[in-house]
Amino acid sequence: MNKKMTISSIKKTKGVRSLVMITAYDALFAKLLEPNSDMILVGDSLNMSFAGKSDTLSATMDQMIYHTNAVCMGAKNSFVVCDMPFGTFINKEEALKNSIRVFQETQADCVKIEAGEDKAEIVKYLTSNGIAVCGHIGLLPQSVRSQGGYKVKGKTEQEKLQLIRDAKAIEAAGAFCMVMEGVKAEIAGEIASSVTIPVIGIGAGADVDGQVLVFSDMLGLFEEFNPKFVKKYMDGATLVKNAVKRYADDVQSKEFPQEIHTY
Repeated sequence: MNKKMTISSIKKTKGVRSLVMITAYDALFAKLLEPNSDMILVGDSLNMSFAGKSDTLSATMDQMIYHTNAVCMGAKNSFVVCDMPFGTFINKEEALKNSIRVFQETQADCVKIEAGEDKAEIVKYLTSNGIAVCGHIGLLPQSVRSQGGYKVKGKTEQEKLQLIRDAKAIEAAGAFCMVMEGVKAEIAGEIASSVTIPVIGIGAGADVDGQVLVFSDMLGLFEEFNPKFVKKYMDGATLVKNAVKRYADDVQSKEFPQEIHTY
């Protein structure tokens, strides 16, 4: 995955291979993740992973732009997606103004918007004004308070049909791909098949067009809780704690620094 993806090449993966997306919030991790990622998402999840908040809602445009710039510096050959935070796309004019900031102040390749059929008009307004958009349907973290928590979608026929309408509306509005979060696996594939653009799942089973995870979840660095849909590929928290413990022991025992570490 050394060649940078484009909107065209991303769309061409549909039905051919699964897209690999992962979050990053800084240059260091972006550089480490880049060799094996098609797309890097600068998610508003940084509000929880980095800032320790209970949800994503207080993330700001300034935060997102700062972290997007850092990721772009670390992963210059990656297709970078900037999450539009809560309150920044309440209408099409605000959405365009804030998306223009992202494009003018960072090297992000697109913005991501939590939007279904109800916000398709906003997506269309952005795409018709030169803004590349990745949609986001299903469980919407920015709606956690209005919906009374993080609730899995697609449990009823009515919810399934609405998700299909959401997916088709976002595609028709000009989005080149979309994230689908927290959807029952048995219907997620049907929803993904209802559109011709890639649908990248998170907690939506395997019958979609790609997967995205938060890097701190995937690396086992986040200890507060472990969502059911997350697979930990290493016990990062324990590794870090053990390394810091060894460092502290070496400092206390004068084992560090040694001659090779001094000028």
